[in-house]
Amino acid sequence: MRSRHIISSLVVAATVFAACSSDDAPATTGGSVAPSASDASATGGDTDVVAGEAFPGARCEANKAAGTVTYLTGFDFAAAASIVDILVAADAGYYEDLCLTVDIKPGSSVGNYPLIANNNAQFASGGSFSEVATFATANDAEFIVTAVEGRTAIDSLIVKPDRNINSLEDLAGTTIGVKFKIPPSVEAMLLKAGLTIDEDYQTVPVEGFDPLAHIAIEPIVGFPGYKSNEPGALERAGVEFDLFDPLDFDVPGSFGAIYTNAAFVADHPTAAEDFMRATMRGLADALADPDSAAQVAIDLINANGNPMFLQPDGEVFRWNTDAALIQETTPDGVGFGVPDGAQLQAELDAYAEIGIFGDAATPDAASRLGNDIIASIYDANAQVIWPA
Repeated sequence: MRSRHIISSLVVAATVFAACSSDDAPATTGGSVAPSASDASATGGDTDVVAGEAFPGARCEANKAAGTVTYLTGFDFAAAASIVDILVAADAGYYEDLCLTVDIKPGSSVGNYPLIANNNAQFASGGSFSEVATFATANDAEFIVTAVEGRTAIDSLIVKPDRNINSLEDLAGTTIGVKFKIPPSVEAMLLKAGLTIDEDYQTVPVEGFDPLAHIAIEPIVGFPGYKSNEPGALERAGVEFDLFDPLDFDVPGSFGAIYTNAAFVADHPTAAEDFMRATMRGLADALADPDSAAQVAIDLINANGNPMFLQPDGEVFRWNTDAALIQETTPDGVGFGVPDGAQLQAELDAYAEIGIFGDAATPDAASRLGNDIIASIYDANAQVIWPA
């Protein structure tokens, strides 16, 4: 358990934002990163990207042939993993440098899936790898996860400090407030401590998205929240709390997933690869200067009318938290965002125990991963290969 002592105030609206419709893209099939038949006629020459050398003209033409690549964010223009890196890359002109036209639209992680499945958008932000796998399994969709930025669950369990909860086992017989439903990582963490939902503890719905209101609800002992959101809001309000983090209990998880569909990758492999190349360069910039990256997001939030009522200090906290977790959980010598198949399979296996896949078999993580795409953009020193 992690205890936190506190500092100033914020009310964060953490609801989903209805995914906007996007420009249609050609319907396609398949999943290889080798040049497809449709790209072969456009390339007609060497298309390898070499660090410090000019971007190949044939590859540029192939990327232009992909048309507009639409990216759907997971939560407005929030300064979060798998959102802020795309915003930073676009702001720096990295997509244009690689002859890509990218249209970034605010979306919701759960609302994005049908648009990607139908190729009405080409890339999107997913809440976690298991979330992508769940929607793919339920809808028989050919999603390809091209990056997983956070190698831990982003969820946590926030507990009132006056309830004498010193261990997970102390939560037996209590009631936890939940928005919609309890996050899989928190449920798996409690199950690991021998606590089964609806048997050893109860959950009740809580209204709204204000952690200050939730912590004041008398019957509940606590509630789940994002490590990058609710703790910061409580700290800034001077409200004390305790926090149970799945990471501290070896519960596997992930956050900041980026995924596409097999159709787009098959027809436009260089565009898919270079979208990830530019995005991972944006991620590197955002990790190197978190405050500046958060400001890029804040500017876009305000330009878009701020429908989610996000606050600047909340976005700075959000990205600094995400950035620290990404850097802490990525092994040395591994490129940021490169998925760990074994770790992600462990996540799926753990969450299968709590029934998130229903009666379906536990998905095979490797079948959902596009590691060949992201691995090809990094050199031997885990640096993004970038042309002159």
